Amino acid sequence: MVPMDRTTALVVVLVLYVAPLLHVLVSPAAGSFRPPPGSRCPMGPRLGWIVMVLLLGPLGWLMFVTRKRRQRSG
Repeated sequence: MVPMDRTTALVVVLVLYVAPLLHVLVSPAAGSFRPPPGSRCPMGPRLGWIVMVLLLGPLGWLMFVTRKRRQRSG
């Protein structure tokens, strides 16, 4: 097995870990940092997605990208 060089390792980390985090941070589809009115949870949807991407990495980002947006009636 050939060891990975430093540049390749840095690219892998940036592409699979940092890029998804930045996408969730800047995407307007992630929601706000504030919780919805009437919610008992202190976290907003964007912070929840950031935590999921931090913990799950690329899998959390795939969950963010493929989620179905819930339509609010009103």
